[in-house]
Amino acid sequence: MKYTVTVAGREIDVEVDGQRVTVGSKGHTATLAGIPGTPLRQLVVDGRPTELGLERHEAGRWAVTMLGERWEAEVVDERTRHIRSLTANAGAIRGTPPLKAPMPGLVLRVLAEPGQTVSAGAGVVVLEAMKMENELRATIGSVVRAVRVKAGEVVEKGQVLVEFDSGST
Repeated sequence: MKYTVTVAGREIDVEVDGQRVTVGSKGHTATLAGIPGTPLRQLVVDGRPTELGLERHEAGRWAVTMLGERWEAEVVDERTRHIRSLTANAGAIRGTPPLKAPMPGLVLRVLAEPGQTVSAGAGVVVLEAMKMENELRATIGSVVRAVRVKAGEVVEKGQVLVEFDSGST
């Protein structure tokens, strides 16, 4: 499995195939195992053991303590990295992200129309889901480019409801 590890702003390519680990272009034999009764792990690289602390902050983000020093690290697999690159490029093309349905539901009201300037927090669409009305709001000030739904329409989670022009107001 291929990963990109980011530590102190530096990206490092790492490939793991069982106990064979390639860091950059250098191959190593490595194992990582917990040390019973402690929060520490033992990392053995090419036969040389080192103790380290690993603390998971959230998915892919870790605090690593080794030899008295602490680093924040992000570990991203190649699939996640590829998805991020696609969404980052799409965001650059689109500018302001579209308003998407956070859940399946029924559009009760559309509160904005193309060309309308909306401020951050302004209601744009009212969606009924699980017998509750949810007013979906603009995340940043912008101009409505297109409204992709109408009252009475059933929508799926993730469906684009409203698109905005780049830039804020």
